[in-house]
Amino acid sequence: MKPNMNAARRSFLLKSAAVSGGLLVGFRLPGIAVAAEEAKKGVEVTHWIMIHPDDSIAIRIARSELGQGSFTGLAQLVVEELEADWSKVRPEYADVNEHIKRKRVWGGMSTGGSRSIRDSQEYLRKAGAAAREMLVAAAAQKLEVPAAELSVANGVITHKASGRSVRFGQVAATAAEFEVPKEPKLKDPKDWKVIGKSLPRFDIPEKVNGQQIYAADMRLPGMLHASVAQVPVFGGKLKGYDEAKIKGMRGVKKVVAADDWVAVVADNWWRAHQALKAMPIEWDGGEHTKVSSESIKQFLRTGIEAGDVPVARKDGDVDAAMKSAAKVVEAEFYAPYLNHSTMEPQTATALAKDDSIEVWVGTQNGEATIAAASEAAGVPLENVIVHKMHAGGGFGRRGPHQEYTRQAVKIAQSMPGTPVRLQWSREEDMQQGRYRPVAMVKLRGGLDQNGNWIAWNVRQADQSILSTVDLGPNIRVKDGVDPIGTRVFSDNPYAVPNFRNEYAMRNTHVPPGFWRAVAHTHNPFFRECFIDELAHAAGKDPYQFRRPLLEKKTKDLGVLDAVAKAAAWEKPVKAGLQRGIAVVDGYGSFTAAVVELAVKDKAIQVERVIVAIDSGYVVNPDAVKAQIESGIIWALSALMHEEITIKDGRVEQTNFADYPVLRLAHTPKVESLIVPSGGFWGGIGEPPMIAVIPAACNAIFAATGKRPRSLPLKHEGFSYA
Repeated sequence: MKPNMNAARRSFLLKSAAVSGGLLVGFRLPGIAVAAEEAKKGVEVTHWIMIHPDDSIAIRIARSELGQGSFTGLAQLVVEELEADWSKVRPEYADVNEHIKRKRVWGGMSTGGSRSIRDSQEYLRKAGAAAREMLVAAAAQKLEVPAAELSVANGVITHKASGRSVRFGQVAATAAEFEVPKEPKLKDPKDWKVIGKSLPRFDIPEKVNGQQIYAADMRLPGMLHASVAQVPVFGGKLKGYDEAKIKGMRGVKKVVAADDWVAVVADNWWRAHQALKAMPIEWDGGEHTKVSSESIKQFLRTGIEAGDVPVARKDGDVDAAMKSAAKVVEAEFYAPYLNHSTMEPQTATALAKDDSIEVWVGTQNGEATIAAASEAAGVPLENVIVHKMHAGGGFGRRGPHQEYTRQAVKIAQSMPGTPVRLQWSREEDMQQGRYRPVAMVKLRGGLDQNGNWIAWNVRQADQSILSTVDLGPNIRVKDGVDPIGTRVFSDNPYAVPNFRNEYAMRNTHVPPGFWRAVAHTHNPFFRECFIDELAHAAGKDPYQFRRPLLEKKTKDLGVLDAVAKAAAWEKPVKAGLQRGIAVVDGYGSFTAAVVELAVKDKAIQVERVIVAIDSGYVVNPDAVKAQIESGIIWALSALMHEEITIKDGRVEQTNFADYPVLRLAHTPKVESLIVPSGGFWGGIGEPPMIAVIPAACNAIFAATGKRPRSLPLKHEGFSYA
């Protein structure tokens, strides 16, 4: 191994994990246009667009399709400016290995934070526009007419005056020889024909008919299968195992071990897993074997009760305002660890050959995967080939944390030339997660004698994700504050003159990770429920209490008004029902929710959930609607059921029997209000869920007079009817 290889990989890993990367839209290697004899395979007009002689077009996609519709929405951005025939377009993943060789030509490959569209939209639209201009220039040369006299539509370039035309496929090879325009002219949004339409998604048909191949479905000639067991107490070590106990078991080929895991390889996964369960394994749990959920709560409380702690934001003089307040309201909230519980457990297939590694994996970040495989194998990045596959759920779990990729590579290296598919069991997936951080918050709010909100103080005690992963210089812990952990508070939109957000970092041995919307799942619960409590203490309607505080935040106010109107908030709610409201912005978008429900003997029947979202522009309305629906289901599941607990240092939950998720029977009527105001690009994947939990809890208070302060609600005696 070259002496500087590890340093190079570490440097790349830091860059690849960053939320964005440099991108040169017009970049193309010299001579990249294919020779005539290769033209039948298609021509790379730019690194984003491949055009074939039959006019079919492949659009490279750098982000990952996780069920959110990125494969379709990102292609729409390109096609809008390219003026291609949509029926002849197909997306394909940008090759990760080529990405490295071409100096990160496709930009950031990370799919998370609802960034796929909003981070890519400008350079993808420019990619389409640049290719269109190149094709027009090639057509002008072929037809011997000025480019200004040509028009483009549905993949055909026409010279109206002469009635002649050429298809994209006929001039693609010539177009590829032209220099890529650096600043191609983009359409005015009013002229969009593809962006804003609910075009059928590319990924759905094969998912419906069963043809979609996920990482768990990978089969290669001579493939073997592996099941892994990892030390159950995070931070512990593998002490030993007795391989002799499984010798002779049918299909078992090998046992592979590392410092904190051991895997059995067999001719099918079931035999590998059964042998793994039969093999005696001894673990050293280390110093954390006495940690429990209760001790973690007490640890968080030290942050709530500490003296001076870092301050994320400070406006005005909170202490003086509190002293002058006619009424002070206090509340303390708690939210537990949550698991991603993806439909497809963590899975990766690897094949080791000489000094190279080939990996097949469903990933949210192709760059993180290639970096992890390179580091685990000890080979240069250029010697790693990553086959990106659609993932059976991600929600943040398949992003920067790539331990399953590393394990698959290590196992494959022990068996050179033999492909090995590693799949975690559901139990392993549940107990070896990267969990949504645990959090405790104490809030104090002051009202004047007229019920006006004049001051509030937020003291957070939670676990920092950024203390475990580097996302680049712009998103790091600074002065003891995790900027991800303080979201919703430090950037709150309410015009209250006196505000202080204190942050006490309390990291435990349980590994935190990105979980759909992350801090936007529990912090809105804390904030919007507390504001509801302030409104009632002031004797004011919760909706009307918020409105004047958001007057200068027109986007927040717009979605708040939209859900209130849809719910007919000013009119009495239907007999037997109560409702709650909340408004939260995040990931570049603005959302609000109203939840209507009934409660009888603590059995909750959620009747209707209304969510309004303003993401500025909308690429595919049907995909947005689907994300709203899934976000509501995700939120209601976490509200009632989901919780990861710790006993003796390890996760107690093992499967869906003790980590239940929302059932179809408990899914309410959903109303999706897409209210795009234009002028900006917001995210979609996470925002729809963030106002639902507080709106539901506020409705529960309206129905019962009891304020939920801790999640999940099952511990308060509630259940879904």
